[in-house]
Amino acid sequence: MSESPLEFTRRYFQAIEAGAPPEELAGFFHPEVRQREYPNRLTPRGATRDLQALLDASARGSKVVVSQRYDVRSALCDGERVALEVDWSATLAVPVGSLPAGGTMRASLGVFLTFRDGRIAIQHNYDCFEPF
Repeated sequence: MSESPLEFTRRYFQAIEAGAPPEELAGFFHPEVRQREYPNRLTPRGATRDLQALLDASARGSKVVVSQRYDVRSALCDGERVALEVDWSATLAVPVGSLPAGGTMRASLGVFLTFRDGRIAIQHNYDCFEPF
């Protein structure tokens, strides 16, 4: 029995939490992946990323956070599409805004994934950060 998109997504979040290196994270994505991060406090203009840009952003993020956690509040799966509500938290390695190094940054996320060939081909993020 093959892994469902929802099971795959949970494993993807676990890999991020574990600090997986870029070459391991790349295995979760279709080679033609497109990620859209809608405007938020950290990325006011939003961003659209291909695979390399996603991996580069992950590497940059690993210098800002010591650890992070994804708690899935709810998830819907419709064939090759997954929609999630996620509580995200991260312990900071460096100060961000009014949060000190060692402080916790939190956000509520809407994450929408579309799969192709068993991997993530499209990822849309709506990240709502708590004040910092």
